[in-house]
Amino acid sequence: MTQPPDSETDRAAEAWRLMFAFLMRSAPERLRAQQERGLTPNDSRALFSLVEDDKPMGALAKEWTCDPSTATWLVDRLERAGLVERIASAADRRVKLVRATPKGKATMQELMAAYQRPPAELAQLTQRDLDELARILRMLQLGDA
Repeated sequence: MTQPPDSETDRAAEAWRLMFAFLMRSAPERLRAQQERGLTPNDSRALFSLVEDDKPMGALAKEWTCDPSTATWLVDRLERAGLVERIASAADRRVKLVRATPKGKATMQELMAAYQRPPAELAQLTQRDLDELARILRMLQLGDA
């Protein structure tokens, strides 16, 4: 039998280790949702970065922490799939902006719905446990922990 953690740091490490293990165990469900739409994890991440605004290629490369040629390659893939389009910037016609197409926005909505479907293990928790888990996760989301 393992000993319970004896310090706050040990408790935080254990909580994170358990949460991370659970997220990794449920990762195949998210991967399957991507693959059903012909996307890779990087395609999905890239697409979700275009939720709100049109973004210039250089800003995307910086956000994705990659070189501009990799960003171009990724946008090319999404463009071929009909999920994004390149448009000229009204402020500077030399700058190309990337925008999600209606198909891209619909794909993002489908993916989000699939991602937000709870894993079966959560349904096995009691209502009280689910309420407590949601309360704690809201604290983490808001930064109030």
